[in-house]
Order: sequence, then structure tokens, then C-alpha cells
Amino acid sequence: MSTTLRSSLPSHRSAHLRADDLRLVRDGRVLLEGLTCTVPAGRRLAVVGENGRGKTTLLETLAGLRDPDAGTIERHGSLALVRQTLPALTADARRRTVGDLTAQLLSRPRAALDELDAAALALVEDASAAAAARYDDALAEATRLDAWDAPRRLEVALEELGAVHPPQRRLGELSVGQRYRIRLAGVLAAREDLLLLDEPGNHLDDRGLDHLARALHEHEGAAVLVSHDRTLLAEVATAFLDLDPTAGGIPLQVGGGIGTWRAERRRARAAWEDAYARQQDEQRRLAEQAQRARDRLTTGWRPEKGTGRHQRASRAPGVVRAMNERIARLEEHRLDVPPPPARLVLAPSGTRAGAPLLRADGAGVRGDGPRPRLQGLDLRLAGGDRLLLVGPNGAGKSTALGLLSGRIAPDEGEVRVLGGARIGELRQEHGPEAAAHRGPEAAAHRGPEAAAQDAPGSPGERRRRELARLFAERPDVLLLDEPTNHLGPAGVDDLVAALADHPAAVVLATHDRHLLEVLSTWPRRQVTEGELGQTSSPPGPRG
Repeated sequence: MSTTLRSSLPSHRSAHLRADDLRLVRDGRVLLEGLTCTVPAGRRLAVVGENGRGKTTLLETLAGLRDPDAGTIERHGSLALVRQTLPALTADARRRTVGDLTAQLLSRPRAALDELDAAALALVEDASAAAAARYDDALAEATRLDAWDAPRRLEVALEELGAVHPPQRRLGELSVGQRYRIRLAGVLAAREDLLLLDEPGNHLDDRGLDHLARALHEHEGAAVLVSHDRTLLAEVATAFLDLDPTAGGIPLQVGGGIGTWRAERRRARAAWEDAYARQQDEQRRLAEQAQRARDRLTTGWRPEKGTGRHQRASRAPGVVRAMNERIARLEEHRLDVPPPPARLVLAPSGTRAGAPLLRADGAGVRGDGPRPRLQGLDLRLAGGDRLLLVGPNGAGKSTALGLLSGRIAPDEGEVRVLGGARIGELRQEHGPEAAAHRGPEAAAHRGPEAAAQDAPGSPGERRRRELARLFAERPDVLLLDEPTNHLGPAGVDDLVAALADHPAAVVLATHDRHLLEVLSTWPRRQVTEGELGQTSSPPGPRG
């Protein structure tokens, strides 16, 4: 849904948002502590981090839908919040039409034009200074919003976002994605001063994402954007607020584009890991010194044979004093650098380069209708092979991965595992079966550790556990279906690094534009309406 708050402003350039010493707590867990930031007009702040870090909670707090647990928020200008999810429609809302919704979304520019008309009539009847001032204010507001052009902007946005529907069509007949695109189009066309957008790229294709990027570039007010789409962030963000853990517990803020943020994030992480390692090393060194002092005290009471009683007595105080000094230094040494979050690492599998691992010959799966879900899957995989599966939703990419993993039995053709290769599959959905393993020892790996991995958590946390469990199995073939779903920046970087030089064969299906760009050297196969094209080189870089 979209939520709008308003206050009168002379221009978009006066719009800004400020949070001072903000503290957010949810379900007894501190999400944010000590956050101070300002988003002036012209800035597009990207809020990034793993799921569960508080991005949506922060956005709702900035919008005024919830109170901070400490700190203050200042808003100057009208504000629109576009939430990531839409609530279920009530019975009354299901009867409303697309025209009703678009009229609501453009209520501000239309109200500005109505006020301008009313002020003009009042000025004709009464040429007083008050009437003239009212007209001037109404004209300034309508001009600031470019209210006359709002209907055209809405038509363009609906077309570009793929959200054109007859005005009389009822909202209850639309999918969630269709309703979301209409609301986003309306918000972009209305030109509120402050835009708060939570995963606005959801439900958009490339054309819609391009329009969203253009609209944000043209926006003269301030914008705060939560997104996992790093290609979108690279196109629009001018500053970053990173909510992933830091050594000091204060969110990382970086002015500049995505390259600056990534470099600063790497620098901060390296400094954190270095400080933690140095502090742990010092703690071990002091502990070893204290232990040696204790050992000397023990042997100090048993000097070499022939040593006199007086020598034993005179040595003892010095040994005790040295031990106490070592223990005191150990106790005074503060361990105040928290351990950095664990990285996602793909353990060596021992797969031999070029060793045959998996073969599919004419494999296919019948569909419910006249058209098969997938047909003619022919593939040879050997150690070190890489392949991207690309294509629209529903084309058959997930079915192809299910066939290769053995989770789906072919109705025609066959899929064979060669040489006892271990096959690991990551499915799109979450849950105990999202990371599945196929191989001679698969059953032995479902124990207490796996149960712990299946514990609840945010989608991002569960996704990292699924990947960590799958990687721990040391598969020879990795089948990954949208592996970056719900992963934040750290998880995506770790995944790319883990796959870089690993000897396993990898088949990966994704719509993630950033991941496709990072893996631009991988060969790819297009899947269209249940059919796989030939393996091809990737297209040139996206311009």
C-alpha cells in the first residue's frame, strides 16, 4: 500500500528528512542504535542489509507509522510510502475499480488544481491582498507539482510498468503484482516531496525497472530506497545506509555511489576482522604468560636438589608476584571487539577438473495441459563446468534443475549421475527441503546440525543457512535456483566469491540482474516455453 503525509512547502528543494539518535526495538531485539542521518532534497539514500536487520521497520518509522523507541524524526514536505507487500483486499476494496484507485493516487495534484480554480474565482470576486496571496500560493503549489501534467505522467507510468487496465475493472480481479504496479505508478506520477520505497523493483520487468530508475533520477525531492537489486542501486543511489553489523554497532553511512559504498564496506570489514584477530591473539598471549607464571610458581616450591631452605623462601615472593602481575594483565585486557559475522564459504569438494559428473539425454516432463513443462533436456556436466539458465518465469528453469537433481522423475529420456558424483540442489523456496543432497551418503547428513539449520529466522538468515548446509556437503555438482533471493550484499558477495574458483560443476538459474552481470563470463542457455536453447556466450554488457 502507499501512505501519504503532507505539509505545505514552497519547493521540492526544501524537502528533507532527518533522524537523530534513533533507536528501534522489535520483539525485544535492538535493531538500530544511535542512528543519525539526514536525507536532503536531491539525495537518493539506499538502505541495504540482510533481511531482518530492520530496513522495513526503519522505513515505517521514518514515515510516521510507528514511533521510535528513542530519538527524533523531522519531516519537511509531503511524504509517500510504498510498502513491499500489499494487505489482503477487504470486501469493499474488492469492489473498487482501477479508476477509483488512480483517482486516489492523484488526489494531491488534482486537489492543487481545484484549489487554484477556487482561488482564481475568489480573486475575481474579491481583489483583496488576502485573495491575491491565496491565488499566489495555489499557483506555486500547482506549479511545483506540475499538476496539469499529472494525468499524462500517470498514463506513461502505467504503460512503462505494465499496469494498464480498463478503469472500470474491479481491484478484486487483479493480482497482487498488478495492484502493486498501479500503486507505484500513481506514487511516481503524484510527485510527493519525500519518497520512501520498500523493494520497489518487486513485480517489475526490465522495462518497468528502467522507468523506475528514470523517475527517481527526475525526482527533485528526497528519496529513501530499500532494495536488494544492486543494479537498480547502481543506477540511482547517491548515498548508502548499511544496516549490517559493524564493529562499533553503529550503521555504516557512505556518501557516493555503489562503488564507493562497496569499497568502504570492504575496508570496514577488513579492519574489523583485523582488530578482532589482534585482540584475540593478545588475549591468548596473556593467557599463556599467566599459565607459565603458574607453572613457575608450582616448580618454585620444588627447587633443584641441594638448594637451601633460605633460597627457597627468598625465591617464592618473586614468583608469586610475577604470577599475580600476569593474571592481573590478563583480567584487565578487554575483549570489546565483537566477532565479525561468519562468511559463507564453499568447502573444497575434491572434484577433478573435467571429470564426467552428470548427463541428461532427452529428458522431459509432461505438463497438466497440452504443452509439456519441459522437453528435450540434453546436457553434459563435468568438473569445473559453469552454466546459467535464463528465461522468463514459468519457462521451465526450475523444472530443469529438478530433473538434474533427481527430485523430479523424467516422463521421457533419462538423467544419469556418473562416477558416484554428489549432487547438491538449492531450491527457490525456503524450508527443510530447500537445500537437498543427492549422493551415496546423503541420508547420513540429516542430523542435529541440519535440524538446527532449519530453525526459524528472517528469510535472509534462512537462505544463508540453506547455502551453508549445502556447501558443507561438498557436492560435485551444484544446482542453484535463484540463490540470491533474500540475500543482502554480504551474502551475495560471499556466494560469488565461493563459486569463483571452485572445482564443482555449477548450474545456476536467476533473474538477478546484478548476478547476471557479475557472472557475465559464464555460458548460458535460454529456456523458453519448456524448451532449452543451445549453449551460447552471454550478451554484451548492459548499456
